[in-house]
Amino acid sequence: MTDHTTDPAVRARDLVAQMTLDEKLAQIVGFWEGEEGDAVAPLQGELQHTGPLADAMKHGLGHITRAYGTNPVETDERAAWLWERQRFLVNETRLGIPAIVHEECLTGLNAWKAATLPTPLAWGSAWNPALVEEAAALVGTTMRDLGIHQGLAPVLDVVRDPRWGRTEECIGEDPYLVGEVGTAYVRGLQSAGVDATLKHFVGYSASQGGRNFGPVALGPRTLRDVMLVPFEMAVVDGGARSVMHAYTEIDGLPVATDPDLLTGLLRETWGFDGTVVADYFGVAFLHLLHGVAASHADAAAQALAAGIDVELPTGDAFLAPLKEAVESGTVDVAYVDRAALRVLTQKARLGLLDADFSGPAPAGIDVDSPAHRDVARRLAEESMVLLHNDGILPLAPGDGHGGAAPRKVAVIGPNAHRAEALFGCYSFVNHVLAQRPGVDRGFAAPTVREAIDAEHLGTVTYARGCGVDDDDREGLAAAVEAAASADVAVVVVGDHAGLFGRGTSGEGCDRDSLELPGVQRELVEQVLATGTPVVLVLLTGRPYAIGWALERCAAVVQAFFPGEEGAGAVAGVLSGRVTPSGRLPVSMPRSTGSQPYTYLHPALGGASEVSNLDPAGPLEFGYGLTYTTFRHEDLVVADETPTAGPLTVTVTVANTGDRDADEVVQLYAHDSAASVTRPVAQLVGFAKVPVPAGESRRVTLEVPAARLAFSGRDLTRIVEPGALDLWTGTPSTRLTRAATTLVGEVHEVTVAHPRRTRTVIEEVAAEPATA
Repeated sequence: MTDHTTDPAVRARDLVAQMTLDEKLAQIVGFWEGEEGDAVAPLQGELQHTGPLADAMKHGLGHITRAYGTNPVETDERAAWLWERQRFLVNETRLGIPAIVHEECLTGLNAWKAATLPTPLAWGSAWNPALVEEAAALVGTTMRDLGIHQGLAPVLDVVRDPRWGRTEECIGEDPYLVGEVGTAYVRGLQSAGVDATLKHFVGYSASQGGRNFGPVALGPRTLRDVMLVPFEMAVVDGGARSVMHAYTEIDGLPVATDPDLLTGLLRETWGFDGTVVADYFGVAFLHLLHGVAASHADAAAQALAAGIDVELPTGDAFLAPLKEAVESGTVDVAYVDRAALRVLTQKARLGLLDADFSGPAPAGIDVDSPAHRDVARRLAEESMVLLHNDGILPLAPGDGHGGAAPRKVAVIGPNAHRAEALFGCYSFVNHVLAQRPGVDRGFAAPTVREAIDAEHLGTVTYARGCGVDDDDREGLAAAVEAAASADVAVVVVGDHAGLFGRGTSGEGCDRDSLELPGVQRELVEQVLATGTPVVLVLLTGRPYAIGWALERCAAVVQAFFPGEEGAGAVAGVLSGRVTPSGRLPVSMPRSTGSQPYTYLHPALGGASEVSNLDPAGPLEFGYGLTYTTFRHEDLVVADETPTAGPLTVTVTVANTGDRDADEVVQLYAHDSAASVTRPVAQLVGFAKVPVPAGESRRVTLEVPAARLAFSGRDLTRIVEPGALDLWTGTPSTRLTRAATTLVGEVHEVTVAHPRRTRTVIEEVAAEPATA
């Protein structure tokens, strides 16, 4: 084999020159050795080629699909299995090239007994990219130790309609928040030597009616200014090494066949030089679902020409159909060579061309170590969003110590004593074990009921009340009885994550109503009718229309599938051990009929005199309460700012309460007059700022021109001169206000310009005491 000191691309080119057509095709496909009936991908049962992996490896192999995430097998056993396959590729194939091993890692490594972190919507709630980067680095280290080279995360789809089941996999509805948090995940995972895969490029979350795979009607300006922003950040700033195409069709053209996106924008404009992988069965879907290809061979030809390099999870189109098309002359072999070159360059960069797997397979890797649990706990705690509080929270210790009578706490609801309620659809628990009844979860995950018990909030009684998504009312009476005899009722409701209709949230689990599933609202209302104060806890994968609950409950806490340490985070917020610092990464909807809605709307997208309907929900993006009070003051910006930027803003944040806490400083801008309509508010910078009680911090945000730019009438990205309103707070709540005038010529923003807002946090000296 070529000397290992040679440039990866040179080594890859040398290998391609030596390869037969069969060997090239083998490098641009994966193989999934699973079990029949394990439906964890769309149409898997109809399309998956099962059978011995050895039969698929005789010419080599590009990817081994889901080696750890398909079945509940001990990691030591699976690692030994994997090393055997890699040794076969090294020793028994002509060129001796190992395979890339890829795995899902959206909420931690998707493997049996592995740590399960909060879902991405909780990352958005935490508003802490540095913590997400730390978590991703830990996940990546575990993956690399187990011989995994590529992770299928993060999801950078911008939320457009919460009815979509995959909302839980997204970070939020603002493209800059998604970009910052998602890019942090990329940096963390890749710091451990595992390639991140950006999903789903692009437009997937904007499907009509929030239906999975639904067609997308999306204008070019919204595509550029909203949907593409996080991907550009993750590619250019994060250095992401792989991208997965979306199943989506945009205005009738499936992304998998669009060279303008997959080659023109991604590679030629952004400079991406990694691999583009197909979403599972996505190439075959061009023929089977979209109907834009007459056959699998035609689908392969279109996908290759557009810029897809690897067909996953298996080679339905890129093996026999593509081989026949190349040999018959209908597909140019140069497209195959291009894809194989990219895959082999990735393998060279990952060190696979020099790996012989002669040593023992890894053993004893702790996939749920104390470090995993610590970062899971911190991320869960920081993601808790306090939506409403009439003063009942935090609950003082109620165990009877100190002379007071023990508090009676009724813990009620279908998600109160169900560990599965803590996890998203891409957790191993709900992705795989849901189809393996009786198989142990393999790691500790206390339920909310158990966590409340451990928090010593009082004497706890429990009643399930009802199921998550059925009309069984048999348990309502017991729930009412428990609430009526209690001092406080903690009612835990929400979703069950699953796949393809097996849950209320998750892939293929879309909703046509944003009311709580099943009879859960009825349960809450009957408990409210007892007169006992109700603390409502939402364990969900999407925001629901809960305006009625915000008006009637004593307190409401939102937790977006908070992971293995999530119940403790919920209980900690209830007791006050945890001071909530989460903020909503999505708007809370008014109703199902008000969707799709986003805070990023122009003036006529909100309440106006020309319509009797106000689509805004009861709580907006960026909202969240805490157990202290903050004051924002002294927002300072220059009177004039060059259109080329940067825009420098400073603000002072004072903690005027008696608790140390984190404030999320959010900076918004509004361009009052532009050549195209602009949002009434747009997030241009943020910082999570720890502020001890009684102290202040000065926060400086340096906003680059790219954060103020938009696609003009000719779709060129520009910053125009004119007045700009600025404020801190939330989109409609202005805690401080300032204004500047952008001056100079119209400034064109390109990929060469910075995209990220820089923040600096400084202590403010205390005022000297006066005599």
